[in-house]
Amino acid sequence: MNFPNHVTLVDVGPRDGLQNEKEPVSTAHKAQLVAMLQGAGLKEIEVTSFVSPKWVPQMADNAAVMAAIERQPGVRYSVLTPNMKGLESALLTRPDEVVVFAAASEAFSQKNINCSIAESIERFAPVVEAAHAAGIKVRGALSCAVGCPYEGDISADQVERVVLLMKAIGVDHLGVADTIGVGTPRKVQAAMERALKHYPLVEVSGHFHDTYGQALANIYACLELGVHHFDTSVAGLGGCPYAKGATGNVASEDVVFMLNGLGIETGIDLDKLVDAGAFISGVLGRPPVSRVARALLAKRAG
Repeated sequence: MNFPNHVTLVDVGPRDGLQNEKEPVSTAHKAQLVAMLQGAGLKEIEVTSFVSPKWVPQMADNAAVMAAIERQPGVRYSVLTPNMKGLESALLTRPDEVVVFAAASEAFSQKNINCSIAESIERFAPVVEAAHAAGIKVRGALSCAVGCPYEGDISADQVERVVLLMKAIGVDHLGVADTIGVGTPRKVQAAMERALKHYPLVEVSGHFHDTYGQALANIYACLELGVHHFDTSVAGLGGCPYAKGATGNVASEDVVFMLNGLGIETGIDLDKLVDAGAFISGVLGRPPVSRVARALLAKRAG
């Protein structure tokens, strides 16, 4: 296999992983999680989101978290900014990258952000422009790229339509996301191939949920295409409130274990990553979802 020699992981645990937790997680614990992730060797961390606290109360302390993290050189700190108000607030906290999101499914777009795909792109255009004016890179997340809880299967043509819309407004990097975890390897490759038609390999990434246990297989399928950038979430944190049955993102620990086995470099210390997952899982009062973390923690205890 012509696999990449190095893979970059973006740990989205502090943002995507924690955003739907019902019990508040303290600012100090969020900052500690970021510190432990970068201590484990993560070079890209999605820290928080600048959304209305009415909709996502867990992220109400976004500015406080950005102020509390101890930034390290060479680490990229990203934040989610769904609109201009969010971007304006985010810019005050000096993120290295902002994230906008659109869906490949019209029904999901309506349920998630109460507008059509075209309207969402129109909303994001000034966000992208303003971010670029501030010298900040924009990453676009393309949700429901292989399946939707309302529409069912999503075609590669539907994916390509939104890829082109994102490219037209200047989105720098495109993340192909299986939001509800229904993707299988060939279907994921078909979606990814449409993104790769319009974006260079270095600016395409994968974001996979593990609802049906396919996330690692889907990452492997992307590696076969040369994709070397993936979103993962420490301890397997996360989910999607608009996608019934959607479990968390693929666990960072499980992905690193697989990549280590393939001889692919990540620059991440697996033991320290397990420590980070155990820490935040302890804060949340439950064990990590990651199978690798559970196995290694049991081995340590033994």
